[in-house]
Amino acid sequence: MATPIPRKRAERSCETCRKRKTRCVIDGDAAGVCVLCRFHQQECKFLDNSSPRKRKSASISSEHGQTRPPSKRRKRPVESDLESNKQWRLIRTRQGVSVEEYDQMEDPSLLKRTLGLLNKYHCRYFSVSGSFEPAMMAARSTSMYREIEVATGGTLRWVGPTDAFLLIPDLGTPGYLEERQEVETVESLVSPHGRTLLDIYFRVVYPSFPVLYRDVYMEKYIRSPLEFSPSSLAAVYLLAIRFWSHEVTLQDKEKPCVEKLEALGRKCLHDAINYRPKLSTIQAGLQLLQYSTTNAKELTAQLINVAYGVGLHLDASDWDIPPWEKSLRKRLSWALYSQDKWNSLANNQPPLINSSHWGVPTITEEDFPEQHEYEQEGSSEVEKGRALFCQFVALSEIVSDILDDILSIRAIKEIEHAGERGLELLLRKAKPLQIRLKEWFTNLPPALSMEVTNVMKLSSVGYLRLAYITAEIALHRQILLALPGSTDTALIKLCRSVADERFIFAIDLLKSLKPNHLSSFWYSTAPQNLALTGTFGCYLYMTETDPERRLLCKARLREYRWLLTMCSDNGPNSYFKQALSQLDIYFKYLLDSKDENGDSGPSISYSPLQFFGDTSHDFLDISPDGTSYHHD
Repeated sequence: MATPIPRKRAERSCETCRKRKTRCVIDGDAAGVCVLCRFHQQECKFLDNSSPRKRKSASISSEHGQTRPPSKRRKRPVESDLESNKQWRLIRTRQGVSVEEYDQMEDPSLLKRTLGLLNKYHCRYFSVSGSFEPAMMAARSTSMYREIEVATGGTLRWVGPTDAFLLIPDLGTPGYLEERQEVETVESLVSPHGRTLLDIYFRVVYPSFPVLYRDVYMEKYIRSPLEFSPSSLAAVYLLAIRFWSHEVTLQDKEKPCVEKLEALGRKCLHDAINYRPKLSTIQAGLQLLQYSTTNAKELTAQLINVAYGVGLHLDASDWDIPPWEKSLRKRLSWALYSQDKWNSLANNQPPLINSSHWGVPTITEEDFPEQHEYEQEGSSEVEKGRALFCQFVALSEIVSDILDDILSIRAIKEIEHAGERGLELLLRKAKPLQIRLKEWFTNLPPALSMEVTNVMKLSSVGYLRLAYITAEIALHRQILLALPGSTDTALIKLCRSVADERFIFAIDLLKSLKPNHLSSFWYSTAPQNLALTGTFGCYLYMTETDPERRLLCKARLREYRWLLTMCSDNGPNSYFKQALSQLDIYFKYLLDSKDENGDSGPSISYSPLQFFGDTSHDFLDISPDGTSYHHD
């Protein structure tokens, strides 16, 4: 048996660490004993007759699929990145060399010390303070804010006193070796318009939907698109292609095949979600949700699961990560939070994000440090976009409480069990929410008024106003469904009058839309919001018993349908056409048929319709524009 000899720390790892294929880490107070051996209470020895391992050209073990830990100093020549698709994705520098991770770059880079956008690793959140796993307990005995390798594989990186992430190599995960070819395929599908499409995205979409960090994205893109995941590139290009006509130089060019681009983007996103999730995975997923509502419920659920895994539900303010990443995490967190709430409202399903497990601070305009306005015609205003996104998130928080306090199964059952007093109970529960909606609307910045539009500039304010109207209607439709249980005729009449005002407000919104609004970016839940408003009007019409008011309801419905038709013929968005398609079955049934009295459409007494599923709520003494209704 060989005799143990003192090791040279710069040369080799101890025998135990070599067998486990981990880096040997020495605690300064442990008299030369490594963390792993000290934890297992075994001799930390180094055998001089063991042969050194041979370095593999591709840094890949064909037997085990293991990766070599990132070196702090070693650089590889550019040629090694071009040899084979089996090579790791490398970062090219201006000096003509390639490195494996951003920390190794000598050039200035925003990506140094990044956690969520590492080049070759993905991370999983780990609360070290609550762990009983031996490997984690051993790792915790070392100094904070260090990266150490653990026996279970990967590298543990602390970002705070109790928060850590396990960095796991991408290499060896299914589909990783094909990513380079998939990126090249994405680029070939949009060639030679890739950079132009990127400019369109940041001019039109990004200001109102800031789920990327522009400076970081551009730094990577200028160096090489190969640094991106295929889904990240595909999602940006897809959204930009929707606004193809906004770029004069593209108007006579043939558009790329969006079907192939979307199919490849979704396939690659599926791989990333299941095998190597990063912040870029959530970015791409949210962008694809804005492009198409295909499998929206399933994709939203998957993204929320990924978000918990990468720590987006936590406050990262004091973490040891770059300041821009702290801001990006907040924006991504609240964008996903909002997507969940509006998706829940649109589909009559419980939200997946529980606010009691949501520790992300409130978003402010300070979380948008980028300072870059586009002067080109057909661009969105960045400052207005920031305010719009912040207000949309604030409205989403109110919608979250509407879902919990008014639309939940518990809340609906509580109203039902109250019997004749159910309507009064519902109005009491709805009142504080209505007050919050009024305050939100009243306190909107003047720049977010529908009347404020600048020449040759786009504005997404139309969607924000539609979202507000949808939140109001979500309250009032539940009030309508509760009316049959009440015997207070005066209260019933007042509730219907207030509900009528909400539908008129929605009609006025469609009338006020300008080309600046119609040609801008709209969130993907717009069709559901427009359809919900239409079914609200249908219910008002079908439950109206007064012949004169019934004719008035019919006229409003016809006007709403006509306005949707006019809007669907303008702008690059198909949202109005989608809403019209969803509503046409009701419109044709109600407006194109005759009842016994010669009026269009059938009449019903108060009873819940399938239009609403099982949701709806509110009435209050406040009108949608902030004025008051008086009810003694």
